Order: sequence, then C-alpha cells, then structure tokens
Amino acid sequence: MEGRMNLSIASMTGYARRDGRHGEDAWTWEVKSVNGRSLEVRCRLPPGCDHLELPVRTALAERLKRGNVSVTLTLARRATTQRLAVNEALLDQVIALMRGLEQRLDAAPPRLDGLLGIRGVLETVEDQPETASHEERDRAMLADLAAVLALLVAGRDDEGQRLLRVLVQRLDEIEGHVSAATATAATQPEAIRDRLLAQITNLLGGANPIAPERLAQEAALLASKADIREEIDRLNAHIGAARAMLAEGGAVGRRLDFLCQEFNREANTLCSKSGDIGLTRIGLDLKSAIERLREQIQNIE
Repeated sequence: MEGRMNLSIASMTGYARRDGRHGEDAWTWEVKSVNGRSLEVRCRLPPGCDHLELPVRTALAERLKRGNVSVTLTLARRATTQRLAVNEALLDQVIALMRGLEQRLDAAPPRLDGLLGIRGVLETVEDQPETASHEERDRAMLADLAAVLALLVAGRDDEGQRLLRVLVQRLDEIEGHVSAATATAATQPEAIRDRLLAQITNLLGGANPIAPERLAQEAALLASKADIREEIDRLNAHIGAARAMLAEGGAVGRRLDFLCQEFNREANTLCSKSGDIGLTRIGLDLKSAIERLREQIQNIE
C-alpha cells in the first residue's frame, strides 16, 4: 500500500538556520516549528527591523499551513563612526540671550570655550548609513529568509515521509483487527444460541426443556441486538478514507484527526455490543491501535 502513496504529507516539526551578510552587516535567521492546531507565528526582530515583520509573516503563510512557528533574526550592525558637532539651534538661543543681557549687565564677552562648555551645545553624533544601503540590506535579509524557509519546509517534508510509513503501518494494524472482528462476529449468532440454551437448561434443571422454535426466536433477538456488521462496514469505510487522504497528501492532519474520532466511535460501539470475550479483546486492541494512529496524526500538517 505504501508504494502507491504520494510522498506529500509534511510534519509540523522542524528547524532551520541561515547566516547572511551585506557589507559590514551580518545576520542570522533561525526558524523553529512545532505542533499546533493552526498557524501561529512569533517574530523576534532586533530594534530597527520591525518593518520586516509583515513580510516575514506573509512569507510563512505562503509556505506553511499549520504549526507554532518561532522566527528569530539576530543582526550585528556595522560599526558607526562618531564625531563632535555643534548644536546650532541651541547655540543661537544662548547668543540671543547674551545679547539681550548686554544692556543690563556689565560683563566681559563670553569666551568660546565657555560657550562650548554649556551643556548640549557640543554633542556627539553618529554618522547614519545611507537609506539605499538599508534597503539593499533588507532585500538581502528577506532573500535569506526565503532560503531558510525552504530548508525548514524540506525538513518538515522529510519528517513527513517517515510519519507516512508509520501511519500506513497503523492503518494496516487497524485493518487486521477489523478483519479479526469480522471473523469472530460471523460465529456470534451460533455462540449466542449455545449460551442461551446452556443458561436456560441450567435454570430449568433439565425439566420442561424450551421448545426449539422459542429458543431460535430468543437467540435471533439477542443476535440482532449484538449485530456489529454496521460498525464493521463503517470501520472499513474509515480505513479507506484515511488511505485516500494520505494518498491525496497536503495539509490533511485536521481531517485525519476528525476521522480518528469516528474510528473511536465505532470501536466503542463494537465493544459495547460484544457478547463474546474474544470479540471484546479484539475491540480493546482495536481501540489501542486507533489511539496510536491518533498520536502520530497530531504531528502532521
């Protein structure tokens, strides 16, 4: 069965990392993905890179359908050069105030070092890189983001193929239990008749045995109540639907998770109808196999 399946389901877990550089700026993208009911994205961007959040979220939404995804950008900026500069506006205010006081105070003219010593007149500034350089760096960083997402998707796809093989094995196991239940159910009416006859014979103590026609009627009634053919048919239909979804591929995790609920519903009904210890054991094994299938389905997109 595995050989006829398209290798197209993906895991929701993965990790990818990529380093990049533009001029004297260097960065690292890290993307981690784990299981989630829908696509949840958390961005950790350095100061000054908040404008990249929208393109980051857009890029992830185009490549991924489900999963809790954490995206981290670490940026080592180029060393900036510092220089001293005069705050011309503040200096003009100081000079204007001094000229206004010349008529009221008899004082010597201010010296240059005194003016420059006033707090805020002389300040340290950093040379800012050109805007064009920032835009080129952003384009380079987003190109590396696309590359790291390709690595993440490839890793999720590889893990998906391993999960696919496990899911096929789990479906084969479920199918085996359903076949065993089918075989056991075929003997159930006769077993019910024999148990009923033994119980009646024991109660009557061998006196006035029940008529064969009445015994057949009671056995038929009990057998109809314990009939599991409908549950068997639905279980087989669910197995076929699950195999079709795996062959279809894509983001089928949610649909398969819902199908597991239907599997469990039929298995529970089968166990409740069982009047045979062997069939009950098969039903419990079936429920266990369905749970193992569900556990693996939680990992796929």
